[in-house]
Amino acid sequence: MINMEKILDQVIARDASDVHLVAGNKPLLRIARELLPIEEESVLTPDDMNEIYDYLVRGNLDKDTVFHDTRKLDTSCEYAGVRFRVNISNAFDVPVCTLRLIKNELPSFEELGVPDVVRRMTMQPQGLMLVTGKTNSGKTTTLNALINDINETQNRKILTLENPVEFRHHSKRSLIVQKEVGKGQDSLTFSDGVKNALREDCDILVIGEVRDKVTMEAAIEMAESGHLVIGTLHTKSCAETIDRMINFYEVRDQASIKYLLSALLKLVVSQRLLRGRDGKLVLIPEVMVVDNIVAGIIRKEKISVSEIEDAIQSNLDKGSVGLINSLAQAFVDDKITLEQAKSQLEDKNIEVLNRTIMQLKIKRGK
Repeated sequence: MINMEKILDQVIARDASDVHLVAGNKPLLRIARELLPIEEESVLTPDDMNEIYDYLVRGNLDKDTVFHDTRKLDTSCEYAGVRFRVNISNAFDVPVCTLRLIKNELPSFEELGVPDVVRRMTMQPQGLMLVTGKTNSGKTTTLNALINDINETQNRKILTLENPVEFRHHSKRSLIVQKEVGKGQDSLTFSDGVKNALREDCDILVIGEVRDKVTMEAAIEMAESGHLVIGTLHTKSCAETIDRMINFYEVRDQASIKYLLSALLKLVVSQRLLRGRDGKLVLIPEVMVVDNIVAGIIRKEKISVSEIEDAIQSNLDKGSVGLINSLAQAFVDDKITLEQAKSQLEDKNIEVLNRTIMQLKIKRGK
């Protein structure tokens, strides 16, 4: 019989970010991006996986129905005072489970390495802010650090829509209401939750993930009506984020949505996590502050990725941070190798990276 709590004890003790439970394999921990087996555990069998499923679902009929109807389930669980984000899917009709440990203590902005302009932008009375990046790029941690900072420094009502709720906030200077999205939860869909938020007198709406056109439309309506909306998207760069939002819409509607985005979008932060020289993860942020130049590019008939990247690079004095600059700074600070920095860029940008590194070194030598 599988002892799930013994596995979770290992996750906590070894400070793993995730645990992967797949039939035919020993439980695997992800520690600083490496997958390491729990050697003292046995190889998991299909019966073990069904037991683990029962442990995680805990007799909740709504969750069980969602899994059997859709073949997937996003939920959460708590053990020994620690919360875990849970994803359950199927492989050869056997459950596959991935759990992510949610830290009880949020790191500060300084510890995360998020540029301070991101925090300052939350003081805007209205508009749209986006935290983007690929899976496992730390978007949720940054989002919750933002919520925590607002909670400690501003007097506002914050409403969050998450699937699932990961970090549980407690009201400090702000009032925080957190809602879980999904069947049998606080809101059936993200778009339903956003629409209802208009009636809840919140100042800031946090959307755990903008997944589709309906949610995007509701978020824009919320921002238009005088609220600050903060959301996340699975995109790998600031330029790709703009392109993704516009492509939610039919071609005939794109001109009007470009106009709205150019007026409402305030900031996009796109982040990557690289394994540093010391084995710890290093945040590499790209930040786009939307000024008149960027807004003008968004309104153009054809969006140019290179134009957006150039605009970010030429807007450093307003708080924008280019990807090349972030990589160069991390290398000069001896956090990552030159090879790692180059691997994140197209060949055409390698020479710019080298020049930027040289400039930073000269500046540091003065």
